[in-house]
Order: sequence, then structure tokens, then C-alpha cells
Amino acid sequence: MKYVPKLKTDYNERIVPALMQEFKYTSIMQVPRLEKIIINQGLGQAVADKKIIDVSITELSAITGQRAVKTISHKDISNFKLRKGTAIGAKVTLRQERMYEFLHRLIYASLPRIRDFQGIPFKFDGRGNYTLGIDEQIIFPEIDIDKVTKMLGMNITFVTTAKTDEEGYALLREFGIPFKNKSKNN
Repeated sequence: MKYVPKLKTDYNERIVPALMQEFKYTSIMQVPRLEKIIINQGLGQAVADKKIIDVSITELSAITGQRAVKTISHKDISNFKLRKGTAIGAKVTLRQERMYEFLHRLIYASLPRIRDFQGIPFKFDGRGNYTLGIDEQIIFPEIDIDKVTKMLGMNITFVTTAKTDEEGYALLREFGIPFKNKSKNN
């Protein structure tokens, strides 16, 4: 028997019927779904210290269970002492089972570890996608706090097939992402 993540089963059995009823869809294919999750760390300090990139790749790989890749600058920017082809960050793109597993760990293990956590703000991009900014990588249980040399933040982007922010919000809300409230001026 093949392993199926809990959130994927939950999506098929509970979330799809709930969204079909909420938005009055006539076909299951109209229901928005989560396509991928992208975790990105922009590391401007890496221009001066190359080891930061290696540390970031190791930490992102531990958090996601998938090897992270370097992001490279595409042009020279003299004000930032940046040359074309220099590594300036790290990213991971998760799909399928790994995406659902990461989302489950994020919702139930990592977000509750944020100090004074009140929920995440409602800020979508206009096309149903959501980017969550994390200030410290130590909220993830996979990171050993004693080995952390520098606090690094990251952006976690949820790419959905939703056409509107309303549909994207409903999808992520049904998955269990704890939004503060639905006011746009948050």
C-alpha cells in the first residue's frame, strides 16, 4: 500500500466538497488546489561570507527533506558589491507528497513555536497565491538551536490554482493555516 499524506487525504475527502459547496462549483476540476510550496532565503550577506550559503542550503534541506539549490544573481549591481553569477540565496520547490508533509509540519509543529503567535496576516497577491515571511529558522524542529550561528529569515510561497484571493484564502483556511482575520488592511 502506498503512503498518502494526511493533508492530501483530507483535501480529497473534506476540503474539495466544502469548497464545492461554498463557491457553488459544478465540477471537481474547478476546485482550487495547492500546486507547490516554494521556500526561499535571500542572503545578501553571502556576498561577504560564502559560508552562509552552505549553512542555508543545509538548513533548508533539513527542514524540507529535499536538497536546496543556490540562487544566482543575474546582473552586476555596484551599490551592493554584487557581481553577475554570485550566489545570493537558496530555495527549495516542494510538490506532491513532500509539499503536503511540509505543510502539515508547518501548521502543527512550526507556527505554534513562534513567540506571541497571533496568526498570520491576510495578504494575497491578487491571483490566489500567498507568501508567508518567517523571521527565524529556529521555529522548525529540524534545526538544532545550538548549531545556529546566524538568524536567517525565509519566505514560504503557497502557489495555488485559485483564480481569486477569496478562493485561495478559503483553500488555505480549510487546510488549517491560522490566519489572523480577513481584513485587507492587516
